This record gives sequence, C-alpha cells and structure tokens, in this order.
Amino acid sequence: MLIIEQANPKAPGPRALLEQSHAMMRALFPPEDNYFLDLEELRGAGICFLAARDGAETLGTGALAFKRGYAEIKSMFTSPAARGRGVGAAILRALEDEARGDDVPILRLETAEALDAAIRLYERHGFTRCGIFGDYRPNTTSVYMEKVLVPTTAQNG
Repeated sequence: MLIIEQANPKAPGPRALLEQSHAMMRALFPPEDNYFLDLEELRGAGICFLAARDGAETLGTGALAFKRGYAEIKSMFTSPAARGRGVGAAILRALEDEARGDDVPILRLETAEALDAAIRLYERHGFTRCGIFGDYRPNTTSVYMEKVLVPTTAQNG
C-alpha cells in the first residue's frame, strides 16, 4: 500500500533516491542548469519534504519550497523500479494538498525539456507552461510550469 508522508531527506530511503536524482541531473545537464536542492536545503525552513513508500521501501520523493505568493515543487523523483505505478501522481497530489492547506495560490516548477514523462505528468495534473520565475536564469534546457490553485479574485478578498 502506497503511503505518502512527511519525511527526513537524510533518512536512508529518501537520501538514496535523492542521490540518484542528483546524479541523473548532473549527467544530463550542465552545472549552471541544475537547480536541485541539496539534502540540507531540503531540511530547511519553508520546505515541506514528502516521501512515498510501500512498506519499508521508499519509492519516490517530492518537496514544496514556500515562496512569497507561490510554492515551488522541487525534488520530484520516482525510483526507476516504481515508475508507471502512479507514485509521481500520488506525490504531486499530496504536494498540492499541502499547498492548498496553506492557502498557496499558485504552484510553480522548473523541469527540463528532455524530461518528457515529467512534463506529461505535470500537464495531466493541470500545469501549463509559463515564463521564467524566481531566481532562475534563462537557459536552453528549462521548462517552467504553473498551476493556479486559488482564483486571483480570491487572493484579494
């Protein structure tokens, strides 16, 4: 049974997946186009880190970085052995629930054009491409996406 819960990114299961994710990003993209948070940053203030597990096996990770006016999805990664089983979708729904619970109006993310499966997942869950945001620098590999959670009129009311 799949369980999504808050977790310590330095715990063995999440740490192993994050290390796999970081290694993959380093292999695919130049250093200046890698924006992942390290393990210490994932434990910091303003971060909600979730892990998906089935029994003792950690299958995926995801995080929210709360910013002014939005939250950013970070560290989405599913174990290669667990892909195609709905783990990423379950983590994404849980992150959205966390954001809604904190009255976050917009979810944003940065991913890469080369990560087709990730882009399809985000699109299936209502994310659309948007312009660059936050501290990102223009580059040729990044795709920026967002999903409005609370209508703009509700933000002002």
